[in-house]
Amino acid sequence: MLKSGDIAPAFSLPDADMETFDLASSAGKHHVVLYFYPRDKTPGCTLQAADFSDHEDDFTRYDCIVVGVSPDDCLTHAEFRDHEGLSIRLLSDTDTEVCRLYKVWQEREVDGVKKMGVRRSTFIIDKQGRIRHALYDVTPRGHAAAVFELVKELESQNGKRNRQE
Repeated sequence: MLKSGDIAPAFSLPDADMETFDLASSAGKHHVVLYFYPRDKTPGCTLQAADFSDHEDDFTRYDCIVVGVSPDDCLTHAEFRDHEGLSIRLLSDTDTEVCRLYKVWQEREVDGVKKMGVRRSTFIIDKQGRIRHALYDVTPRGHAAAVFELVKELESQNGKRNRQE
């Protein structure tokens, strides 16, 4: 498992519009909330994505961008985004390469059947590309608010918080 202090593994993935998001492009400019979720259009994943979208402006005020990653393809992400009115970027990891890099692609047992799937996890990555918080097995309800508090702390620790609340 990745932990606080580790360098965030670099990656590039396409989003719902098939535009590439490259983690390295945020270095020196933005903190990144990188969250992994199992699948589009499920209740928990919808709640989590909507919550992050509803608070996207708050994250932006603290120099932070939010991106979600799942194994769904770009078209599925676009349908999910448009149907739910989501504003955050959803990245497609169809070959689960990035899920594996972040060690969130794991065997799960559901109703006695073992299969591989995404462990719902969130990583807060600072502007230098270092993981500041690694949160595993998160609960969707209230998660965006808890992550936002950690991002606010991160900016205040950096001494750069000159924004109005």
